[in-house]
Amino acid sequence: MTDRSRFARAWLAILAIAVLVFLVLPVLIVAPMSFSSAQSLAFPPPGFSLRWYENLLGNAIWIDAGKNSLLLATLSSTAALACGTSAAYVLVRGNFRGKRIIEANFMAPAIMPSIIVAVALYIFLARIGLLGSFFGLVLGHTLLAAPYVVLIMQAAIRGFDIRIEQVAATLGASQWQILTRIVLPNLAPSAAAAWIFSFVISFDEVVVTLFVSGTHVTIPKRMFAELMLQVNPTITAVATLLIAFNLLALALLLIVRPRAKLFASEAT
Repeated sequence: MTDRSRFARAWLAILAIAVLVFLVLPVLIVAPMSFSSAQSLAFPPPGFSLRWYENLLGNAIWIDAGKNSLLLATLSSTAALACGTSAAYVLVRGNFRGKRIIEANFMAPAIMPSIIVAVALYIFLARIGLLGSFFGLVLGHTLLAAPYVVLIMQAAIRGFDIRIEQVAATLGASQWQILTRIVLPNLAPSAAAAWIFSFVISFDEVVVTLFVSGTHVTIPKRMFAELMLQVNPTITAVATLLIAFNLLALALLLIVRPRAKLFASEAT
């Protein structure tokens, strides 16, 4: 290894560490502040207290926002999984005109800026009379989560040997039996990973929610409103719980994804 390559690797390591510190530093600041005994935001905390978590759990508005977020994320991630898995199977196994255009349309919400998607949804839902309704909000979050489900399930379906489906067909199995008894059971770990990923996307979404939610309040929307009106230390408790929630979701993904690869290798 030459001196120049060693120098380049050293700078790359320094850059990677700097980026990692930049990403982790807000977490290292927010989490301790959520246990602060101060009346306002202060770092380092002058003392330890659970008052902000007690304030959070005793606030009916935050509790209702949490329930709405959980229900919304559950419904939209389930709908995204059903639509995205079906679309992924057709896009991988199908051979028809316009397939690339359809695939691009599915990916568009993930590529376009959230503000553009939010404005488009606002106009569309207003025209069909669903603006401000919970069902319209579920549709909006489903639209945002579906592209990621399609990506994950496309990779899983490509890794599943099509010869297994062909053998089942030659033995007399119908297309529905092949799908429900062979394909879907083997894709279950990947489907679980896609569901978790879309759940997190829906749970953390704020831009589309602000445009189409109407009077329905979610945790990200409530946080945005609190930051606009006042700087309440309760926000740090909410943020810490959201960080813990996302870390838990990441841990579940790390557990589920190796199983998905194992299922694919056994199937082939």
